[in-house]
Amino acid sequence: MWQIGLILAFDFVFGLVARAGADGGIRRLEEMKAAVREAVAVGDIPGAVVCVEVAGRSETWVEGWQSVKPEVVRATTGTVYDMASMTKVMATTPSMMQLVEAGKVDLEAPVAKYLPEFQGGGKEAVTVKRLMTHNSGLPPGIAWDAAHPWSGYEEGIRRACAEPLRYAPGTDFVYSDINFILLGELVRRVSGQRLDVYAREHVFTPLGMGDTTFCPAQEWPGRIAPTTVGKGAPKVGEVHDPTSRRMGGVCGHAGLFSTAADVARYARALLNGGALDGARILKPRTVAQMTHVQSPAGVAALRGLGWDVDSRYASQRGSVFTPGAGFGHTGWTGPSLWVDPPSQSFVAFLSNRNHPTEAGETKGLRGRLGTLAGLGIVEDWADTAGLLPVAGKKRVRSGLEVAAADGFAFLREKRVGVITNQTGVDNEGRSVIDLLAGAPGIKLAAIFSPEHGLRGKLDQEKIADGKDEKTGVPVFSLYGESRKPTAEQLKAVDFLVFDIQDIGCRFYTYISTLKQCLEAAAAAGKEFVVLDRVNPINGVTVEGPLRDGEESFTACHRIPLRHGMTAGELAQMLRAELKLAVPLTVIPCEGWRRWEWFDETGLTWVNPSPNMRSLAAAVVYPGTALLEFTNVSVGRGTATPFELVGAPWMDGAAVAKALNAEKLAGVTFEAATFTPTAAPLLGKECHGVRVIVKDRAAFEAVTTGVALMRTLVKTHPKEFETKNLNKLLAHPSTQAGVLAGKDVARLRAGWEKDVREFVLRRQPFLIYR
Repeated sequence: MWQIGLILAFDFVFGLVARAGADGGIRRLEEMKAAVREAVAVGDIPGAVVCVEVAGRSETWVEGWQSVKPEVVRATTGTVYDMASMTKVMATTPSMMQLVEAGKVDLEAPVAKYLPEFQGGGKEAVTVKRLMTHNSGLPPGIAWDAAHPWSGYEEGIRRACAEPLRYAPGTDFVYSDINFILLGELVRRVSGQRLDVYAREHVFTPLGMGDTTFCPAQEWPGRIAPTTVGKGAPKVGEVHDPTSRRMGGVCGHAGLFSTAADVARYARALLNGGALDGARILKPRTVAQMTHVQSPAGVAALRGLGWDVDSRYASQRGSVFTPGAGFGHTGWTGPSLWVDPPSQSFVAFLSNRNHPTEAGETKGLRGRLGTLAGLGIVEDWADTAGLLPVAGKKRVRSGLEVAAADGFAFLREKRVGVITNQTGVDNEGRSVIDLLAGAPGIKLAAIFSPEHGLRGKLDQEKIADGKDEKTGVPVFSLYGESRKPTAEQLKAVDFLVFDIQDIGCRFYTYISTLKQCLEAAAAAGKEFVVLDRVNPINGVTVEGPLRDGEESFTACHRIPLRHGMTAGELAQMLRAELKLAVPLTVIPCEGWRRWEWFDETGLTWVNPSPNMRSLAAAVVYPGTALLEFTNVSVGRGTATPFELVGAPWMDGAAVAKALNAEKLAGVTFEAATFTPTAAPLLGKECHGVRVIVKDRAAFEAVTTGVALMRTLVKTHPKEFETKNLNKLLAHPSTQAGVLAGKDVARLRAGWEKDVREFVLRRQPFLIYR
């Protein structure tokens, strides 16, 4: 693995990186976003705000929820997080170093010079510097005895000073909260101001960090991310760390709250040698002293003053940024920061991973973000230097290709019925029908086709049975008189094999076909196999209301509109939740990662239905297609189905203006005129909007679809027919909210609690990471 600090000298590398990205975005950004979405999806964190900056290019994004209990509240860029041990480097360290610059504190002086009660048992050898590098000899924290509880700031300081040394100062590294509890008190005694007051006046306010403070419970109601739920309620605006909490919430080791924007401002100031926007808080040489190795010789963990340079706590650096070249810190509640001066970059991550319980996990995610950021910077450099290798596009293998590789050995000597259509092909275009028919020892006895027919070209209410011309095998329609295989049809088979490309949306009917075939197999005592295929719109993003009401062919199970699962994963969920006694085997895809979109797989796109002609159509489909069954066209019969919405009566300019005013994530709208060659408005000139997805990772298709509904209700209350709004939505309360004119945020909030519960519910059935 190339590492940034080892490529070339600093000036050359930074110059190349700066030039490479001057007019472009941040490389690997989409993968970083997907990694965070995945962590939210699998329940590692409720949500997060992340800021990545490389050579002046900055991107901040939000995933998931600020809180999930007692209310589900979506995270925003303004969400305030408990920074936990980030307090050490954001408040205590810069405050201390200002006092050092002013000549009021000597790093090499014994701590007892400033805290006279800190003495005895070898403590005369503990210097201020050894507190800041965690080589003091003190234990990790103040001892706690539940039988003899204590509280109060002064009592905490007394106990911190009284703690005995555990090893000779300067001979080892033990990360210790006591070190920074004492440093926070040292700031108070030397400056005459409590740490929170001093840091606000001398660090936060000069740098414009208006959302950074201690004890914010009353300052920003509704903006603070809660931590662990205890005694029936989460802690909101109250420091999570128990020692800091007992001491009143203002301590040198924990108690600070902040936002991603403020952390980013602080990181920029450090990269700029201690100054930002004309305000200087530290001299460049002081910043260099803080952020380079200050640990005693012979101690393996490399620490700066407060900052981590290279120790076991620096996992957020990832595997690409060079050890020793940068600096960072983490916090127990989830936040982290890594700064890499050679590339003028940083990764700031804020989350409340211990909400609603302490079971959350961020270590792996933070490291992954660091690795991806580092890889992107290396690729910037290599691309600019003309050294980036040209590689072929990644190739994922579908479940069909995996199974065919050994001749479908698990089906030999079996009679097989295959449920498929034109999408059931390998990457050379060979059909699962032909591959099964030609496999030794397998009898292909029946073919079952879903909506749109075996070739996927039909748009009609019923499709008749037939016969496959090439193999002569009977074809039974699952979109005709019956929508599931009959007992009579299944007499000829031992195994049912499902191989259809789904598109990741609840009302796309192939999911219903899967469910009904599973039920038929269970009733007939047949075994079931899913040859899995990727979710083309990724397997991380989950969005939209869960079905609320009766089952239908477009709402066959209680799942969100955008479920983020594959057919194989859904089959496992359906079997378990419907208690189907059917032997099920899923043949997974090889090489697919949940966060990847179809165009990142190397697979060939085959239209799953007549109007699903591209990945772009699939991306918007869970939103715009919600308007089907109303009196508007969603672009069927145009070159870009589902990317257009219009009608003869619609004022496209007014609708586009209203939608753009909503500032929906990742999307813009422009007025458009089109004439569809398909129903419902065949041959009629339609005026409306084109949906332009600018950032598919941020784009929320369902929210966009609901915003479209709401806008049309508002702009065309007489013309827009709303009686069938719930047909595909399948969520009456959202329909009612649309008709009542509720804003998009409130409509979305109405389903987010259920989405969160679904994310946890689907976890046991996920196959891919």
